Amino acid sequence: MNGTAAKHIYFIGIGGIGMSALARYFLHERWQVAGYDRTRTPLTQALEREGISVHYEDSAELIPDAFKANAAATLVVYTPAVEDDNRERDFFARCGAQVLKRSEMLGRVAHGKKLLAVAGTHGKTTTSTMLAHLLTQAGGGCSAFLGGISKNYGTNLLLADSELLVAEADEYDRSFLQLFPDVAVVTSMDADHLDIYGSHEALQRAFRSFVAQLKPQGALVAKKSLVRDGKLPAALPDGRRVYTYAFDEQADFYARNVRPTGGGYFSFDIAAAGQLITGCTVGAPGWVNVENAVAATAAAVAAGVDCRGLPQALRSFQGVQRRLDVRLHTPALTYIDDYAHHPEELRAAITSIRGMFPSEKITGIFQPHLYSRTRDFAVGFAESLALLDELLLLDVYPARELPIAGVTSAIIFDRVGISSKALCRKEDVLGLLRGRDLQVLVTLGAGDIDTLVEPIADYLLNEVKQEATCAKR
Repeated sequence: MNGTAAKHIYFIGIGGIGMSALARYFLHERWQVAGYDRTRTPLTQALEREGISVHYEDSAELIPDAFKANAAATLVVYTPAVEDDNRERDFFARCGAQVLKRSEMLGRVAHGKKLLAVAGTHGKTTTSTMLAHLLTQAGGGCSAFLGGISKNYGTNLLLADSELLVAEADEYDRSFLQLFPDVAVVTSMDADHLDIYGSHEALQRAFRSFVAQLKPQGALVAKKSLVRDGKLPAALPDGRRVYTYAFDEQADFYARNVRPTGGGYFSFDIAAAGQLITGCTVGAPGWVNVENAVAATAAAVAAGVDCRGLPQALRSFQGVQRRLDVRLHTPALTYIDDYAHHPEELRAAITSIRGMFPSEKITGIFQPHLYSRTRDFAVGFAESLALLDELLLLDVYPARELPIAGVTSAIIFDRVGISSKALCRKEDVLGLLRGRDLQVLVTLGAGDIDTLVEPIADYLLNEVKQEATCAKR
């Protein structure tokens, strides 16, 4: 890229959701692609099936020979979550390879495209995936780098012969500052990643810098409260427009006549900057997906999509894996999996589920993600988890961090104001579910709690089958 003759590209941390999308993109572009990750997951196994060589030990000896023979000409992409002492990155650096962060590579790929970038401390994955679906179904197509696996397409990468590119703009490590969008969406700016930013104000400044990188004649789509509270500007220079959106209050784009249709689904109209888009529903449950639909619609309209095809496209949207992802639904039992790992995400997920099942008991299994986030938001986590009827709280998933003295799940647990709660280890979860009165079960978290999803779903399905068999007898 940018004139290099290299056709080998190597990913360190290839199993990350953003990294794997880039790996798939370069494989499609006929590059030789390989990579390392420390953990084998369903996603890395999918990459292997697609023809990408992946290994799981940090060792230069395991780098495929074709890449070692062309080390100086290999492009190397790494995720910021990779440790500073990573041996493979050091090997390529010593060989003179060009070594880039994931965000830098995404910025290069996006260069020259009409970029629609969706940012926010929460809501960006579903909104960007929904936006990509709207453009695919009603806007002539788009390419997309997504932060989750689309249930419509079974992938985190969409490719189309189109100038339009949708990308999730990640605020972690200020990654989104590598992007210069034509349309920018900002869904939220809650305090997060304070290990990187140091303060909420510093994070907000980074978001404002991202917005300032809008191209001339571009458009900002911002949640109305962010503009109303002065966190984002109400006007921009160089012909750039600002559109606000909201779920339950008047804005440039907002939902009107919202009516529940059962099971957590809604019908609604969208007031769209002077137009009215009627007869809308979203094929994914929860009030939060109505709000996401308004944001995605606003971005699509800002990109020039004709409104007439949007209702049908919204109706066919199936959602994103691990975002209010209904894994099992029977008259007696429902199991939902969600990626929520911030207090506001937990609040949105749990209140959406409560709206779907107002009279059922909701049992939540939550795995805190990062010691620093647990320390910084223990009170907020406890307040959001108290919206459950019952809680099983797992140990902190450390991800890239070393332990912090005094920081464990207990500092959340002790503050959760419900009586039915328990601390447990991940390996004990299935045993604790046996014999439990479960009506609605939800797993929550961004760590390796996802490895429990299939075992839990299988266990619950077997329980349902056994109960049905007993009832017949």
